[in-house]
Amino acid sequence: MNIIISNSSDVPLYEQVKEQIKNKIVSNELKAGEILPSIRNLAKDLKISVITAKNAYDELEREGYVQTIQGKGTYVSNKNVELIKDEQLQKIEGLFDTAVSIAKISNISKKELQEMLNILYGEE
Repeated sequence: MNIIISNSSDVPLYEQVKEQIKNKIVSNELKAGEILPSIRNLAKDLKISVITAKNAYDELEREGYVQTIQGKGTYVSNKNVELIKDEQLQKIEGLFDTAVSIAKISNISKKELQEMLNILYGEE
């Protein structure tokens, strides 16, 4: 599993790991029922502590993205993909709301925002 962590980031290591695994689940790169690396293997591969890896997995389990079966491992949960997508859409809506508020205050037009979004999406 390809996860990149940054020791210079303000984001805690476990949070970086958690978010990247969550993104892989949401994008369907990791599929429901797929086994994740053991905590020890993940820690070894990423050169992080076992406690950091465990914290990432614990958070993912609390949020319903993975489930741990004692003695067998940690698996991607069968959580409804539509529910995950809806959660992500709600986050995006909040960010758009903030962006639109800033744009209105700054006299940035809807057209300029759309152009910016197209550029960010790689659709110039």
